[in-house]
Amino acid sequence: CSASANKPVLTLFTKKPCPLCDEAKEVLEPYKRRFVLQEVDINLPENSVWYDKYKYDIPVFHLNGEFLMKHQVDIQKFEDHLMKLELQN
Repeated sequence: CSASANKPVLTLFTKKPCPLCDEAKEVLEPYKRRFVLQEVDINLPENSVWYDKYKYDIPVFHLNGEFLMKHQVDIQKFEDHLMKLELQN
């Protein structure tokens, strides 16, 4: 649908198992209609660049391709950035 085309993309760099990632997704649950969640499993061979970069920092979040936060969700920071992107559209 075209609505999702305008939604910001939140990329979650993750690996299995990742209790912190599960926790982060729960925290983001109330916002899920406002963004598209894209998960990148850093253990997959094609994601080795991300593995080298983030293997000790999972979960890591990028919003529309830009680094946003790591280790846990900073809900205030997330809301601020999400709001800015929504206002631009």
